[in-house]
Amino acid sequence: MQFFLPVRWKGDEHSNSIAITFDDGPVPGRTEKILDILKSGQVRAAFFCIGSRVADYPALAKRIHDAGHLLGNHSYWHGKTFDLQTSKKIARELTDTDEIIHRTIGVRPNFFRPPYGVTNPMVARAVRKGGYKTIGWTKRSLDTFITSPAALMNRVTKSLKAGDVILFHDNSNTTLEILPDLFDHVEKLGLKIVRLDELLNEKAYA
Repeated sequence: MQFFLPVRWKGDEHSNSIAITFDDGPVPGRTEKILDILKSGQVRAAFFCIGSRVADYPALAKRIHDAGHLLGNHSYWHGKTFDLQTSKKIARELTDTDEIIHRTIGVRPNFFRPPYGVTNPMVARAVRKGGYKTIGWTKRSLDTFITSPAALMNRVTKSLKAGDVILFHDNSNTTLEILPDLFDHVEKLGLKIVRLDELLNEKAYA
């Protein structure tokens, strides 16, 4: 991801903190459950939202924001050929997503996470034009493929350390199952979960 443009993918290893992020939402029936678990654990997270889903489910996107979580830009359609478009079309997806998020929660996201984590010169040109901070991760959970809670827990906690950014997805039932145990594990390690903008010391909104 970093070959074509700068990417923020981890925080300070001396911060004693990690961040958790969720991609591809909002997803009715799943995102609400994530929010309930986060509230119970007093954890704030980042949600990289697909613009078309924010347009379809604005109340759910607003609930994410009102609960104190961060909303980031994850393209408007999240199409499989997102990165094969012209830079002009990619930039349009990003600005369309900014617009719908702004109409929904009143602020424009500063953070962008590319669909599938893929970048190329066209994506890089659009990102530079929009002035975004491109966001990656250190821990890719693969929660859209892993169905065993034990296997998923092992994957995200193995060698977990300060500065890590964990990538989850709104539509994973397995993630829902492990989140409370993950919170306990992080606490036992002597770490804390903070919002992504705090971990990276970057402004979440333009």
